[in-house]
Amino acid sequence: MNQDAFFSSPLLSSLAVFGGLILLVGGGETLVSGATSLARRWGMSPLVIGLTIVAFGTSVPELFVSLTASLQNHPDIMIGNVVGSNIANIGLILGISGLIMPLKLPLREVWTELLLVVGGSVILMFATAYGHFPRSLGLLFTLALVSYTVLIYRNHLGGNGKKETRNTANADHPTSLLRPLILIGTGLVLLAGGSNLFINGAVDLARYFGVSELIIGLTMAAIGTSLPELASSISALRRNESGLLIGNVIGSNMFNLFMVLGLTGLIKPFQLSTDLLQRDLPVMFAFTVILIPILHKYNGTNRWHGLLFFLSYVLYCATLF
Repeated sequence: MNQDAFFSSPLLSSLAVFGGLILLVGGGETLVSGATSLARRWGMSPLVIGLTIVAFGTSVPELFVSLTASLQNHPDIMIGNVVGSNIANIGLILGISGLIMPLKLPLREVWTELLLVVGGSVILMFATAYGHFPRSLGLLFTLALVSYTVLIYRNHLGGNGKKETRNTANADHPTSLLRPLILIGTGLVLLAGGSNLFINGAVDLARYFGVSELIIGLTMAAIGTSLPELASSISALRRNESGLLIGNVIGSNMFNLFMVLGLTGLIKPFQLSTDLLQRDLPVMFAFTVILIPILHKYNGTNRWHGLLFFLSYVLYCATLF
């Protein structure tokens, strides 16, 4: 047995991974619940909530796991988590959701976000070819995300000024703010504990079974940290809010690239495996690009699009092993 193992057996490592995932999902759901409650009090539309508040909240598990992995010198788990999550968000979550029911959303509603994701993916490919994600690129990604968030919020204010003013006045009441703030704080605590537990267990499992940390990041970590997106997507399906669902998926991918990689690279620059450029980054890029003609032609997705995404994801996972 590896003496560097944090847990003493594969069983304990597996329990740590499972327990970490429970905390991550619970923390993500709690955080999203509190943040969405605040957003609705301020009169934000379902699409804007999906693109910003829910996307940010459901991407926080990726952020905590990636930061923890990077600070503990496991960059392959970190980058695998981000890339694998972006692939899972479209292939698995959007695929399953599209299979359940057709999703309606015109391309123009998410055109800017899709271009940002495509642009960020291309820049990440160049950084991977270089083999290093520098602090300057982390700063660029972070500033791009901050600028986008400020812009979309200002545009929202401009289109809903009276409603925004009225709802903000109500939201400023201390009793109306207390519960959402408690939920947000509780969610952050659960995410911090869950990410640390998950990373320690995942690294030990990789050592026990001889699986590379990159594969652990692309599969176990990616699917685990994408569970909040799946939960919020199921909730959106129940309420028949296609805009919130697709906005959450695209927004989460954008936040994963610009927030998770940006902040991680800003705090601690990291190395990039060339394996990503040969296999995983092209898949992530293709999944994003193919959404553009689909949304343009069909103003959303049909069931056969969902089947296409889901089967492609299953095939991708099969190639990993």
